[in-house]
Amino acid sequence: MSVEIDPQELGFHRPFTVEVSETLKIRNPNTTPVAFKVKTTAPKQYCVRPNSGRVEPGKEVEVQVILQAMKTEPPLDTRCRDKFLVQSVPITGDKEFSNLTAIWDSMDKSQVVEKKIRVVFLSPRGTVGAGPSQLETPKRSSTVNGTDATPDEIKDDAGSPSVLANAAAAASTAASATYDELKVQLEKAQQTISQLQDQSGLRQRKTGAGEEKSAPAQLAQQVRQGTEGVPIQMTAILCLLSFLLAYLFF
Repeated sequence: MSVEIDPQELGFHRPFTVEVSETLKIRNPNTTPVAFKVKTTAPKQYCVRPNSGRVEPGKEVEVQVILQAMKTEPPLDTRCRDKFLVQSVPITGDKEFSNLTAIWDSMDKSQVVEKKIRVVFLSPRGTVGAGPSQLETPKRSSTVNGTDATPDEIKDDAGSPSVLANAAAAASTAASATYDELKVQLEKAQQTISQLQDQSGLRQRKTGAGEEKSAPAQLAQQVRQGTEGVPIQMTAILCLLSFLLAYLFF
């Protein structure tokens, strides 16, 4: 005489370093009482309460199955091979008042109905897609320029975004350095010109519209006219001043 079992397999959720409990329901759809027994292939690992009993017609009994705490958590790819066996026999009228031990001892084995229940290890409760434990495939990763990168980001060094970014940054730094150097040189040149202007006592004369700046030309002419009566050193100095004035104002 068969009974109905719910669930068809016992699933225990991680973690297994603490006791994990599940409920097994045994229902009697028959018109006579039924005696049952619950056995397991790993009796030291599980505690079953009650492990035997009686179910009245149309009723059901809840059996508490406790998985004992393990010392260490088993790997995620562990496949549980534990099984449970639910045996049931009818309680006939002549055995109505017999105890369960006497009923099982006097029962012919051909009258015993057996149902097997498989055990599965499940992910912790509340996790998305919690189901039988399977080997988790680690995400492949690599490094680009010393940082972690996903497969979509791994490219040839010549075309990787990080390499291009580094090249652009280097170019920007070089351009900034060159600009700063030119700026310093320009400031030094302006200081030198200012010093020369102060030493010579010359200032740029404002000219009206259409007038030409003739100071350098006149100075050069005077230099040429007075060359014979002027020492060579003075002539050289005047020529240098003429060159500087022509460079500055023209």
